[in-house]
Amino acid sequence: MPTAPQTTDELYRALQENDRRPYGRTRTVTAEELVEAAEQFAEPLPLIHALLELQEAYNYGSEPRKSPVVFARLLTLFDEQPDLFDERLRRTLFWRFKWVAHALLALPEMPLAGLRQWLTEMRDRYEKAGLDLQPYYGQAYQLAAHTGEDTDLAYELWAGRTRTEFSDCEACEICERALYHLAAGDDERALRTWEPVLTGKESCQEEPARSISHALLPLLRTDRADRARELHLTGYRACRRNPSMSAEVGRHLEFCALTGNEARGLELLAENRNLFDDVDSPLDLLDFLTGVEVLLQRIELLGHGELPAAGYAGRTWTVAGLRSEVAGRADDLAARFDARNGTTAQTDRRGARLDRAPLLDALELTLRTRGLDDVAPAPAAAPAARATAAVPETLTELIVRARESDEQGHPDAVACWARLRTLAAAPDYSHPDDPAVGPLARLRADLLADEASRAGEKDEFDAAVALYEAAASLYDEAGVPGHAALARACALLAAGQIPAERADGAEARAAALTAAHAALVRLHEEAPGLAPYQEARILRLRATALGMRLQTSRREEHIAPVFAEVDLLLAFATRHDIAGQISGALLLRASTYALSGDLPAAVAELDALLDRLKAHGPAWHLPRTLGLRGRVQLGLKDARAAYADLTESLRLAADWPADTIDTARLHGELAEICMRLGSPDEALRHLTRSAELELRHGSRTDAFCAYGNAAQLSLDLGRVEDCIALLDSLLAEPDVTAGALDDRLVAQLRLTRARALHAGEDLKVATAEFAALAAESAGWDDDPGSHAMIAAETAVLLAESGEFGRAREAANQALAAHARAPRYEQLSNCLRELARLQAEQQGSDGLADALAFLADAGRIADEARAAEYKARGRALDSALAYEHGRVNAYAGEYETSLAALDRALTLLGEPGPDEDQAGEWAECVRLAAAVEGIYLKRPAPALTRLGGAVSRLTALGHTEETKPLTSLAARLRDED
Repeated sequence: MPTAPQTTDELYRALQENDRRPYGRTRTVTAEELVEAAEQFAEPLPLIHALLELQEAYNYGSEPRKSPVVFARLLTLFDEQPDLFDERLRRTLFWRFKWVAHALLALPEMPLAGLRQWLTEMRDRYEKAGLDLQPYYGQAYQLAAHTGEDTDLAYELWAGRTRTEFSDCEACEICERALYHLAAGDDERALRTWEPVLTGKESCQEEPARSISHALLPLLRTDRADRARELHLTGYRACRRNPSMSAEVGRHLEFCALTGNEARGLELLAENRNLFDDVDSPLDLLDFLTGVEVLLQRIELLGHGELPAAGYAGRTWTVAGLRSEVAGRADDLAARFDARNGTTAQTDRRGARLDRAPLLDALELTLRTRGLDDVAPAPAAAPAARATAAVPETLTELIVRARESDEQGHPDAVACWARLRTLAAAPDYSHPDDPAVGPLARLRADLLADEASRAGEKDEFDAAVALYEAAASLYDEAGVPGHAALARACALLAAGQIPAERADGAEARAAALTAAHAALVRLHEEAPGLAPYQEARILRLRATALGMRLQTSRREEHIAPVFAEVDLLLAFATRHDIAGQISGALLLRASTYALSGDLPAAVAELDALLDRLKAHGPAWHLPRTLGLRGRVQLGLKDARAAYADLTESLRLAADWPADTIDTARLHGELAEICMRLGSPDEALRHLTRSAELELRHGSRTDAFCAYGNAAQLSLDLGRVEDCIALLDSLLAEPDVTAGALDDRLVAQLRLTRARALHAGEDLKVATAEFAALAAESAGWDDDPGSHAMIAAETAVLLAESGEFGRAREAANQALAAHARAPRYEQLSNCLRELARLQAEQQGSDGLADALAFLADAGRIADEARAAEYKARGRALDSALAYEHGRVNAYAGEYETSLAALDRALTLLGEPGPDEDQAGEWAECVRLAAAVEGIYLKRPAPALTRLGGAVSRLTALGHTEETKPLTSLAARLRDED
C-alpha cells in the first residue's frame, strides 16, 4: 500500500478496493496494513470494518491460525460496544462463529477440549441472541465427521433441523450431506444429493469446486466417466493455485492418477507447486499431500520414479524422491490429528486413498493426451517408428543395409542410420576393417548427410548446408567423389531455400532457386564418377529446384522448364530402371500440372502413377501419391474423394516408419476436409493428432500452430473447457514460459484462451488477460492491425465489467492503431457494442458517452465507404442506425430512437431470400414496434408495422423470423 489512509473516507475506499482483489498474499498483507491504519482513528467503527476484511482474507487465504485471533478482537468490541454493530454487522459477526470453528478444527495443536469449548461458546451466544441452533449442530456434525465418532447421531441432529439465516449456504450444506452418504458407501445417493450443486443451481465462494472434487471418483464408479471428465476440467480451473482450495487440487491429482492420466497429473502438480509452501492450514495440507502421494505412488509403480517432479522449493525432485518426502510429511500430519482426536480416522482415510486401484485404464481428459513416455527426456536416437525395420545385427551388414536402403530411398534407412549413429557415437566404437564398408570417414560422411537431410525436412536450411558441406569433405577424404558431388548438390538446393526464410518478396525467393538450379546443372556437368542412382538424384534435385520456383512465383513461363527437367529425369530413370526415381518423376509431373492449374491433368497423372505403384512399386510411395491426389481432389471441390484418398494414405502410411511419410500433414489436411464435410469433431481429432506428431518430430512451432487451431475449433464448437485446458497445458510448456517460442504465436494462444475464458463467463480473468495482451501488442509497430483488434476486444470486456473509463481508453488505443492499419468492421462492431453496454447499464446518465462511441463508429463507416470497403457481416451504416435506435431507447429518448430505427429500415431495404438479412430486418422492425407501441403508447401503428412485416416475411418463407413479431403483436393487443 503506497500511503496509509489519512481519513476514514480514504480507509473505506481502500477497503473496497482491497475487496476486489483475489484472495491471496497481496490481499492479506493489504488487509493487515489497513487494520493498522484503522487503529489510528478515534472512532472504532472503521476498525470493525477493517478487522472483518482481515478475517475474510485469512479465512479464504488458508491461514486458519490467524482468523480466530482477529475474531476475538471483534467479539471483544461487540461485548464492549454492541451499539456499534448494526443489523448487517451483527449478522456478519454471528455468521463467522462457524469460520472460527472450522479454523480451529484445521489445527492439530488445538486440543479437542478447546474445540468443544468453542462450540459451547457458539451455542451459548446463539441462545442468548435468540437464534436457532441449526448452525451450531452443523458445526458439531463437522467435528464428529472429522474425528469419526458419533457421526450418525450428529448428522441426524443437524440434518433434521430447518435451515436458518445463519446456516451455511445451501450449496455448502448439500456438499456436507452428500459427503455423509459418500462415507456410508452410497455413491448414487451422494450424487443425487449433489445434483443441484454440480448443475450450477446452487453455488458460493467455494462451490461447486469443492463438491466437484469429491464427486469425481463416485462418478467414475457409477459409469459416468464423461460427466467426470467434464467436471474435472471445470472444477480444476476453479481451484488451481489457490491455497484455500489445496485439498480440492489434491483430489484432482488423485483423479488423474486413477484414470491413466499420470502425465497430466505431473503437469497439474507443476502448475500448483506454490501450494507446497503457501498452504497454512494443516488439514488442507494433509488432503493436498495425500492426493500428491497417490499420483506419485502410481507413477513410481509404473516404473517412472526417475522422472522429474515439481515439489518443495530449493531443490530438484524426482518422482520417487518427492513421494518419499510427501509421504513422511503427510503421515506426520495424519498422526498429529489422530493424536489430538483420540481416533485413527485421518490415518484410515489417508490409507484408503493410497490403497485405491485405478478406476479406468485410460480416460481422455484433454485434447492433448500424453503418456509418461512423452514426459521423459527425449532419447538421443530417432523417434520410434510405428513400423520398425528389421535392423541387421552385425555392424558390417548394418552399414551395407543402410547404404543400400538409402540408395533406393527405402524407409528402412531411417532405422539403420539411427542405429549406426548410436553405435558410432559410443567411446568403444571400432570400425570394421572390411572393403565392403570402406573407411570410417565415409561412415561419418553418411551420418552427416542423413543428419543434413533431417535438418532440411525441418526447414533448418543453414544447418543442412553446413552438414552437407562437411559430409562432402569427408566423402572426398574417403575417395568417393560421386557421393561428394551428391552431397554438394543437396547443399546447393538447401542454400537456395535460405532466402525463402528471409526475403520478403516472391521474386527474391524465385531468383535464389533459379541460381540454385543453374549451380546444380554446372555441378552435374562437371561431376566425375557418378553412379546412375547418384546422377538420377541430381536430376531429381534439378527438377525439384524448378518446381519450387514455380510454386513460389506461379509464373507461366516457369512451367515448361519444370516439365523439361522432369522429362530428363524420367528418361534417365527409365533407361537405368531406377524405380524410385521413375515414381518421383511422375509425382513431380503431377505436382507441376497441379501448380499450373490443370487439376484434371494432375488427377489423370496420379491415377496412372497409382496403378504403376500397385503393380511395380515402390510401395512406400503409395501414401505420398494418395496424399497428393487427395489435395488435388480438394482443389476440384470433391471433398469426399479427397477424404477417401487421405484416409487411405494414412492407413498405408502406418506400414512404414513414422519419419518416412509426413503423417502430420495428412492429419492436418484431413481436418480441413472434415470441416468442409461438416464433421468438426473428427476434424478436431485430426488437428490434435497432427500436433502430437509435429511435437514428436521436433517441429514445435508447427505443433503449437496445430494445437492453436484445435483450441480455436473447440471454442467454436462450444467446448470451452476443452479449449482452456489445452491452452493452459501449452502455455505451461518450458519453452513458452522461458520466452523461447515465437512471441506472436504465444500471444495468439493467449488471445484464444482469453476469448474462451470470456465464453466460459470468467469475465474477471478474461478481462485481465485481454488488458495484458493489449499492453503488449501496443509495441507491435509492425502489426498495428492486430493491436487494434485486441484493444477493441479489451474495451468491450472492460465495458461488460462496468469499467467504462478504462474501456474508453482501450477504444482510443484501438482507434489509433486502426488509423495505421484499418480494421473497419471489427472497430465498428466494437464501438457499437460499447455504446450499447454503456446505455444499457447507465441509461440516460450514460447516453452522452454512448453517443460518443457511436460518433466514432460513424466516422469509421464514412472511412469504409470512401475506401469502398464491403463488410463481411452486417452493413456498417444500417447496423449503426439500428444501434442509435437501441441506445436511445435504453436512455428513454424514444422519438429519437424510433427515427433512427426507421432510418435503419430504409438502409436495409426490403427483405429478400437471404436469411441473415431477413433476420436483421425483422429485428429492426421488432424493436421499432416495441418503442412505438409500448414506450410511445401508439399500439395501432405498431401493430400495422408488425402485420406488414409478418406478411412479407411469410411470403418469402422466413417463418422463423416472424415468431418474435407475432409474439410482440399479441402482447400489444393484450395491453390495448
